[in-house]
Amino acid sequence: METIKLYNGVEIPANGYGVYQVSKDDCKDSVLLALKAGYRHIDTAQSYFNESEVGDALKECSIPRDEIFLTTKVWIDNYGEGKTYDSVITSLNKLKTDYLDLILLHQPVNDYYSAYRDLERLYEEGKVRAIGVSNFYADRLVDLCMFTKIKPMVDQIEVNVFNQQVEAKEWADRYDVVIEAWAPFAEGKNDMFHNQTLLKIANKHKRSIAQVILRWLYQRGIVSLAKSVHEERIKENFDIYSFSLDDEDMKLITSLDNKTSSFFSHQDPSIIEWFGKLIIERRGR
Repeated sequence: METIKLYNGVEIPANGYGVYQVSKDDCKDSVLLALKAGYRHIDTAQSYFNESEVGDALKECSIPRDEIFLTTKVWIDNYGEGKTYDSVITSLNKLKTDYLDLILLHQPVNDYYSAYRDLERLYEEGKVRAIGVSNFYADRLVDLCMFTKIKPMVDQIEVNVFNQQVEAKEWADRYDVVIEAWAPFAEGKNDMFHNQTLLKIANKHKRSIAQVILRWLYQRGIVSLAKSVHEERIKENFDIYSFSLDDEDMKLITSLDNKTSSFFSHQDPSIIEWFGKLIIERRGR
């Protein structure tokens, strides 16, 4: 398992298994399959509603806790000084662990400054080994880097071949922040798994398009978070270290960048409005 070192010395496995949209019924078994395949990095979130199932898998497996890198994310309804802290303690209980390897603020909305101060407190108390953010554009990331006591160590953002986030990575590198890629396959949008450029590279290396994408991220120094509930695909997604892409491959993939999200923009006011409505809908769930 290859790792990438955070600026505080903590090492994060370079490819992780994400459980976004993995149902409660499938989650425990899927995490166990991922661990069996070799994954040692599991990524969940309060808003995925499957933290307890992830915790069940970690308890059931025979792998020591200190060999697994565990991440969860604070949902925006839990932002606020004290409130964020308490929500992370609740997450720890659901995950059946006494510490987290990484805790992130999930979205750049609501009172994220107060929430971030709670992450700093959790870090100083040793309840988390690293702190960071998710979906923070470069300007908001730099804002936190400049005006907080402990700058973020990770920013988890959408990165895929059609939205390569070159400028965002340049800014993150400037502040020693590691980028994690959610939706590296863009959920198959833009006919990604039939793209002729990617297919050409995959055939050249006798690999799948998914493996090419994850290897491309690794060679850029970006942590990938792939999801599947199928055992063979889980194994395939983990097997990205037995080949490498050459300069020509990397240049061809660079040509696919259209710098556009496959999902949504946090700079769209209607999306921020949607987050607010989502909080109301989810309360009491």
